[in-house]
Amino acid sequence: MLLSLAQWLQTYFPELGFLRVFQYITFRAVMAALTALLIGLAFGPWVIRRLTELKIGQPIREYGVQQHLAKSGTPTMGGVLVLIGIGISTLLWFDWSNRFVWVVMLVTMGFGLIGWVDDYRKVVNKDPEGMRSREKFLWQSIIGLIAAIYLAFSVSETSFLGVVQLFFRWVTSGFSTELPPKADLMLPFFKSISYPLGVFGFIGLSYLVIVGTSNAVNFTDGLDGLAIMPVVMVGSALGVFAYVTGSSVYSRYLLFPYIPGAGELLIFCARWRARG
Repeated sequence: MLLSLAQWLQTYFPELGFLRVFQYITFRAVMAALTALLIGLAFGPWVIRRLTELKIGQPIREYGVQQHLAKSGTPTMGGVLVLIGIGISTLLWFDWSNRFVWVVMLVTMGFGLIGWVDDYRKVVNKDPEGMRSREKFLWQSIIGLIAAIYLAFSVSETSFLGVVQLFFRWVTSGFSTELPPKADLMLPFFKSISYPLGVFGFIGLSYLVIVGTSNAVNFTDGLDGLAIMPVVMVGSALGVFAYVTGSSVYSRYLLFPYIPGAGELLIFCARWRARG
C-alpha cells in the first residue's frame, strides 16, 4: 500500500525523489519487520492480559503427560496477535500487485482460521480435543491444494487471468500441458541437475510442503512455544532464497531459476524475524 502511495506522490510531486527508496525490496522488508515488532511490543502485553482476564486458557488432556497438567489455563489464542502483525505489516509494505505474496497471505490466514476454530472449541466448548484431526486435515488439504494448483500455473504466467486460462488449457488438453523448466525440482549443490516434476508432481510436492510444514510446526510448538526459533531461522533462509530467485542479477550469478516477483516474498518472510 505504501509503495503505491509513494509512486503516486512521485507522479504529482517529482521533487520527492527520496520516495524512490520504497522501490527497494530490502528497505520495505526491514520496515515490515520493524512494523511487526512494534505491533507485538505495543499490543502483546495487552492481548495477554485480556486473554488472562477472559480466562481463555489452554485445556490439557487428562490422559497426556502428567507434567503438562500444571500448564492448564495458559493463555491461548495468542495467534490472533501474530496474524494481526502479519496482516498489517505485510499489507503496508508489499507490492499489492504481487501474486505470490497474496497466495502465502491467504494460506496463512486460512490456516490461522483453522487454528482459531480449534482454540474456540477448546475454550468455549471446553473440549481439550478441539477440532478433530480428520476435519483439520480436510480443511488444510483444501487450502493447500488450491494454493498448489495456483502456484503450478503462476510460474509461467504473471496475471491471474493468465493463470486461470492456462489451467483450463491444461484441463482441456487432457492434462498434457508441461510446466517451464523453472518449475523443475533442483538438487541442492548440483545446480545443473534438475528433475522435471510435471504439473501433478509440482502440485503434489507443493501440497506436501504446505500441509506437512503446517503440521510439523504445530507438533514442534506443543505447549512450550518451541517452534518460534526454527520458524525464524527457516523463514529467514526462505526469504533469502526468494529474494535471489526474484532478482535477475543474483539468480543468473548463482545459477538459480529467475522467477519475476518472487523477491517480494522477502517482505513476508522478514516479519518472522520480528516474531522471534
